[in-house]
Order: sequence, then structure tokens, then C-alpha cells
Amino acid sequence: MSHLDDIPSTPGKFKMEKSPFIHSRMRWHWQSSLAKLTFWSIVFFCLILIFFFRFPSSNPLLQDPYRRSLRTYNWGGPAWEKRVRSSARVRSRNGFSVLVTGAAGFVGTHVSSALKKRGDGVLGVDNFNDYYDPSLKRARQELLERSGVFIVEGDINDSALLMKLFEVVAFTHVMHLAAQAGVRYAMENPGSYVHSNIAGFVNLLEVCKSANPQPAIVWASSSSVYGLNNKVPFSEKDRTDQPASLYAATKKAGEEIAHTYNHIYGLSLTGLRFFTVYGPWGRPDMAYFFFTRDILKRKPIPIFEAANHGTVARDFTYIDDIVKGCLAALDTAEKSTGTGGKKKGPAQLRVYNLGNTSPVPVSTLVSILERLLKVKVKRNIMKLPRNGDVQFTHANVSLAQRELGYKPTTDLQTGLKKFVKWYTSFYSGGKKAAG
Repeated sequence: MSHLDDIPSTPGKFKMEKSPFIHSRMRWHWQSSLAKLTFWSIVFFCLILIFFFRFPSSNPLLQDPYRRSLRTYNWGGPAWEKRVRSSARVRSRNGFSVLVTGAAGFVGTHVSSALKKRGDGVLGVDNFNDYYDPSLKRARQELLERSGVFIVEGDINDSALLMKLFEVVAFTHVMHLAAQAGVRYAMENPGSYVHSNIAGFVNLLEVCKSANPQPAIVWASSSSVYGLNNKVPFSEKDRTDQPASLYAATKKAGEEIAHTYNHIYGLSLTGLRFFTVYGPWGRPDMAYFFFTRDILKRKPIPIFEAANHGTVARDFTYIDDIVKGCLAALDTAEKSTGTGGKKKGPAQLRVYNLGNTSPVPVSTLVSILERLLKVKVKRNIMKLPRNGDVQFTHANVSLAQRELGYKPTTDLQTGLKKFVKWYTSFYSGGKKAAG
């Protein structure tokens, strides 16, 4: 039994004997404990310093893109405001003025270009993080600048920047495509997903709700929200409460957050669940992209199999089809109903699948690339890892077809041919490093 058990539980009834020996012993014990605590605190602090200076690359704060994205960006001033206004100026009758977040990303670049081409005003925002090679994002930026689209370098978590943009331009629409993408990377850097996909989205909605007028918002959700759902094809009415990855969970959280801001503040919100988008200017972390790179380097290609030799398949959707769906969502978006952060009436809230409706086995993807690149591929058959990937995706797009007029027209063979042509041109002559 511990000596603490001898102390009465009722306060005020225990009286310490006034013994000089006890007082002296307690004083010595306290001083000894304090000395030990001080000694080990100093040792621990020194170890931390040694660790940080001896192994700086192991410091997660230095490695974390989420932290790096919090760096200060330079913006503001008369010349800057002039560029913002010029880029966002509408040049067609009944055109929109659209703020595109993630404009230097894969989908963001294509959507921005299409909007500008038809006469809409377009202003981009992007933080140019290094989740993948920033030089590709800079090349996309140059492409957009040639067509008159200015991309403001900044983070969607920067409230002051977003408020300034809405002060300079009365945006009619927001195309929110900025996000931390990738299923597997969430196991390495979960904080970046919360930072971008949840905190960033909330920050953007906070600014939009207070804008006058409030813009209509179209934003990128993901087919990943269907998670472990086994019913195919995936329909917007299917359950989405079993995410298989943190990425999927943050996108599902985004849909619930959108519902909240629609309900409370009257924001018009349309979520688009993209299904495995591919094409020119794509993302290097996507299978079709790094398969192409590795095939050209004569590296073996991993082909994943599900349990019992099950086929892994994806509903690959060509970028041009996705862009048509994005523009149709903008064109059919109703106005938000709030003013100054207060809801005046019910507002539009929608979610659509944007896919190709034709799942293709990953092994077939590799075979198509093999023919297009004219390189014999060595295949390594491997078990599907438990890293958030799901066995298959398959979109039911009947709702988008009915309400948006969405109809995908590009098959995988045709789309990959266009991608390979772009890839070999972009990375030809060793001018660009494919990773």
C-alpha cells in the first residue's frame, strides 16, 4: 500500500507534525528533485538543438509544404491592382468575372484558358507549392499570361489577400479548384490536407459570404468521397460516409461545409466530383503521367491487383470533358441570396459527378501507353497497398447530363494520344526534367 493511502480523503482533517527532521528532509528532497529536473531539462533541450542542427532535413516544419505555403507573398499597390482589374475585365456581353483558385494547377489552367477564350474576365490565385515540380506550374502560368490571365501568387488561407481581391473586383463567380491533391501523400503529410481542403475552403467561404454582391461558387469535390461504396456506377445519391483516405475525408468534409454556408449565409454552391482527370499539362503524381515517364526510361511498371486477383480500374476522364462540365456548372449557377453575410432567401446547392462512365483497367492504360510510346513495358504485378487507393471508380453522370448538358466524348485511347504528344514535346531535348 502506498503512503498516500494514509492521507484522509476529507480536507482539513490531516495535520502534519511539526518535526525539524521532517522539514529538513522535505527541503533536501525538494532541492534534489529540482536539481534533477533542471539537469534533465537542459539535457533534453540540448538534444533538441543537436537534432535540429545536425539533421535539419528531418525537421517536419522544414519539409511540410503546408508550413512552407504560409510564407509571405508580395501583393498590393497601384500597378498590381491595375493588373488584377485588367485580367478580371469582362470582354463579352453577359460574361462573368471569375476568380479561379488553383489557377496554375492542371484543371485550373484549362478552365481559366477556356473562360478567357470565350470572353469572361478571369483572375487566378495560386500558392505554387512544391507538392510536385513547381516549374510545371510556372510553365502553365506563362501559358495563361500569354492569353491575358494574371495569376496572383498567394494562399487561400490569406484572408487579407482574398478580401483585397474582392475589394478591387466584384467577382460574379468563384471557381474553387485549389486543393491539396493526391490520395497516398496524405499518409506523409496529413496537415497539408486540413490546411488546404478544409481551412482554406472555409476561409474562402468566409470572404465570399461577406462580399457584396456574394458570388456564385463552383468547387472541386472528388470521386474519392464514394470511398468503400460497392454499388456501381457511383450516383450522387449513394452513401459517402466511408472514406478510404484522408484526402477523401477532407473532400467529404468540404461538401458538408458547403451545405452549412449555403444554409446559413445563402451562398450558391455547386460541387463537382471529378473522376480521374487526365490530359496535357497534367499532374506528375498521376499514374498515366509517371507511367509515361518511367516507360520512356525503360523502368518496370507496377500493376496493382486487388484481392483474389481483382482488377483495378479507373473512370479516366479527359480534361476537355471536365472543362465543359465546369463551364456548364458556372453557366447554370444561380445567384447567391445573401448580402453582407446575411441570408435573404433559399440558395442553390448542387453536387454532380463528372466522369467518363467507362472504367478502364490500369493494365489496359499501360498497354495503350506501350503502343503510343513504342516501348516494350516490363510489368510488375503487385498487391494493391492499403494507402487509401480503392479498387475501382465508375461514374453515373445522368444527373449532370440532364441538368448541365454534360456528355463526355473522349475515349482513353484518343485522350492518351493527345497527352503523349504534349508530353514528348514539353519534355523533349532535355529542356525540362520530368522527375
